[in-house]
Amino acid sequence: MALNFRQTGILEIARQEGRVVVEDLAHRFEVTLQTIRRDLTELSEAGHLDRVHGGAVPRTGVANIGYEARRKMNEAAKTAIARACAAMIPDNSSMILNLGTTTEAVARELVNHRNITVVTNNMNVANSLVANPGCEIMVAGGALRRSDGGLVGELTTQFIEQFKVDFAIIGTSALDRDGDLLDFDLAEVRVSRAIIRQARQSFLVTDHTKLGRSAPARIASLSELDAVFTDQALPDNLMAACEGWGTQVVVAE
Repeated sequence: MALNFRQTGILEIARQEGRVVVEDLAHRFEVTLQTIRRDLTELSEAGHLDRVHGGAVPRTGVANIGYEARRKMNEAAKTAIARACAAMIPDNSSMILNLGTTTEAVARELVNHRNITVVTNNMNVANSLVANPGCEIMVAGGALRRSDGGLVGELTTQFIEQFKVDFAIIGTSALDRDGDLLDFDLAEVRVSRAIIRQARQSFLVTDHTKLGRSAPARIASLSELDAVFTDQALPDNLMAACEGWGTQVVVAE
């Protein structure tokens, strides 16, 4: 299902607030109640929301939001996060970028870096960096996931393990209150773990909507990373934990 601008906004509000109400959405988007009810019905039928009396709530379980919907969510925040992360990456360095719309935003911010090597299992990252003549691009093999241009599987993991790079730049589907990075796909999780192992420094790029989301598979803890780039400060307890772990928290403006 291709989401329109309003439906994408409804999903973002539901994820941030835990519930959406028909009357409130009609007021926010300046449309009729019937229009909002139709949007909620379509989002429910597509598996994104569960209808409740007077509105809807995010659907629980192991289904991720569709790639195109994720790409449009918080675009300005992702760009700011990507710019902050790219500013920490020097010329003449090597890195691995994994799957995710925020890592793709980082790739777009690297187009003017010089003499860099990028290893990736993300076809969208590779396509973005073609525009940079000073970037050597190494694309992993594996099973192509048509939904988002990702390469996953044992071949992908084996390819990643051939490298030792300066930086890992990874995204995540969810970040829980304990500081654990979570995802929906075990094959993708194994690749992300390998990426972290093969890097001298590891950076997480994630917007605030991932905080508090749930996903069934654990990638790693923030304690294992060197920095997290986000668009809003983490909760106080997690900020304190990161300070104790030595994990830098960069809040992009």
